[in-house]
Formats: sequence, structure tokens, C-alpha cells
Amino acid sequence: MTTDNQAAPAGIADDIDEPRLVSETGVAARVANIIAPALRDLGLRIVRVKTFDNNGLTLQIMAEKADGTMTVGDCEAASMAISPLLEVEDPVASAYNLELSSPGIDRLLVRISDFRRAIGHEARVEMGTLHYNRKRFRGWIEGVEGEGRDAVLKLRRIDARADEESDVALPLRDLSEGRLSLTEALIRETLRAAKKAEEEDDAGEAPGEDAPEAEAPKRGPGRFAARNGNRPLTPAGAKPAKQGNPGTRKRPH
Repeated sequence: MTTDNQAAPAGIADDIDEPRLVSETGVAARVANIIAPALRDLGLRIVRVKTFDNNGLTLQIMAEKADGTMTVGDCEAASMAISPLLEVEDPVASAYNLELSSPGIDRLLVRISDFRRAIGHEARVEMGTLHYNRKRFRGWIEGVEGEGRDAVLKLRRIDARADEESDVALPLRDLSEGRLSLTEALIRETLRAAKKAEEEDDAGEAPGEDAPEAEAPKRGPGRFAARNGNRPLTPAGAKPAKQGNPGTRKRPH
């Protein structure tokens, strides 16, 4: 699995332009089209755009680097880049709070590479059409065969009845939603990866006898940051704020 400052597993390319298997509709789709080029210029890509009512309308944008990481600095830069675009284009009809976040430990699986990174972990998968006489599946990801829209997910089900297939092959072109399950195994792997990354950072940045002591690196929640889960990052302009903060958008009367 990937955390901040950790390279992707062997055989998984870091492609900023890798297409998603699912996309938004309506207002969320308009927002995604507006912000995608600006995020790409920052080396980021969209995971999901969603609007929901949480004590007022919230516009939630999940983003990450191609290797699955997302730092607080990345979030601050993204906020500064997209807030003016949303002000000008005005895709949301009412006042809203802008929330930028990393995907979190129990992340959404929206690209082929997401499923490949998650091999061996438990996931919940919902299909847009019936497969094996059902749409929802829960099980361990065993692999992904093929590329692009022809890719097929190999899943060993843990929710299968006695009269159902345990090993299923699900065409990812029909994916409606996929998400990792928050399990002890996932958390343990996340903590191990985070500790390893921290040790590598400390080893690489240890000052010599004559060198000044280096400032401790500042890291934010990455793809599988266990401490933060799906909690939003909070850079300037990204958390709900009072009037005048670029994270809050109001239409003129």
C-alpha cells in the first residue's frame, strides 16, 4: 500500500492521466470539468467530487497524486488554484462550503491502479448492472486482469451463500462504486508503511556534525493514513469559514 513518500508497488505505473472508472453527473460533473486541468498542473488528479447537505451545502473534492499520496501542502496549493476558478465559473447555485480531502484509509477505488494496489485487502464493490444475479459484493481482491475498460476484477467473496459462486470475475467497466473495507490488516499495513517512510526520511535527513539541524518534515494524511481516516485536510480556504474565506461561496443577490 502507498503512504506519503512511499513509492507505488512494483508494476504499477504512476499515471496522472489514468482515467477513472466512474464519473460524476450534474453539478459535481461541472465542478470536476472546471478544476481538473488546474489540479493536473499541480501534479494532482480527482478521486471524487460530491455535494451533500451537512448543516449547509458542502462541496467535497477528493484528490491525490498519481502515486496515491496527498499532503497538507498539496491541499493548500489545490485550494488556492481552484477557489478562483469556482468563483468565476460559479457552477454551484447556492452558498456552499469547500472541503478538500485525501481519499483516506478506507478509500474509494476509482481507477484500475487503485484495485491493483489493494490486492490482498477486503473491499466492497457495487456494480451498475447484475452479475451473478446481484450487484453488491464483498470480498478479498485477488487480482486484476486486462487493461482499461476491458479490465476484470478477481474477487473472492466473503458474503457468498452456499449456493453462490465464491470466486467471481467482475468487469470494471460496469463498476458503480468500490471502496476498501477498514480492517485490522489494512490498518497494520498502513502503520508499517508509515513507520518505514518515517525511518527513511529520518535517515535521509540526519544532519552531519557541521550541518545545521534540519527542520522536521511536515506530512499530511496520504492514501492510507490510519490516524486521519477520511477526515478532510484543512488548508487555508478548504475548511468551512466565515464570510470572506475562499472556502465559502455565496451567490450574489
